[in-house]
Amino acid sequence: MSIGRLAKRFQHSVTALVLLGTCPLGVAAQAGHSHPTRAQAQELTPAEGALLKAVRESTERFKDVSVAEREGYALLFGCVSGPDSGAMGLHFVNLNLVSSGVIDASRPQIVIYEPMPDGHLQLIGADFLVIASDWDKAHPGQGAPQLMGQLFHYFESPNRFGLPAFYTLHVWAWKENPNGAFVNWHPNVSCQAFSGQ
Repeated sequence: MSIGRLAKRFQHSVTALVLLGTCPLGVAAQAGHSHPTRAQAQELTPAEGALLKAVRESTERFKDVSVAEREGYALLFGCVSGPDSGAMGLHFVNLNLVSSGVIDASRPQIVIYEPMPDGHLQLIGADFLVIASDWDKAHPGQGAPQLMGQLFHYFESPNRFGLPAFYTLHVWAWKENPNGAFVNWHPNVSCQAFSGQ
């Protein structure tokens, strides 16, 4: 899929995301792709700890959002929230990385920020996203991708994002999530301070 077509799909998905506020739950993962809810405060497995460490190391420079922007990340979707599930925050997406279809802990397709009351954006995590058809074609019979042992969630199409079916893995590397480090929604993230810039 070309970057232009992918960017157009992302742009068209903004309308679908407006509906996010009326959708009580996040999009359910397909059977076999869900992850059990587990408190992040519990001890992580060595693989989970290694993934969190790798994401922190590779995204620390993005604590300054201008660095992310200089490296090709741009805000899409506004601030993603759900009334019953908390929020995902502001997604700064690198369309070149999305279109590459490559999963690499040091190169997340998306970096996630929370808008703070004083106006600054706080880095809270990363999101790895690949278009399902591209992944499945390049990896026949392998199923959902994994990153250092973490299975990606599958979002079917049609979906409220207006995207083709995709695989995604959120990594809450910079803000502890009581529901687990690798779940889609963060109950302690808020979009209240987002001004819509």
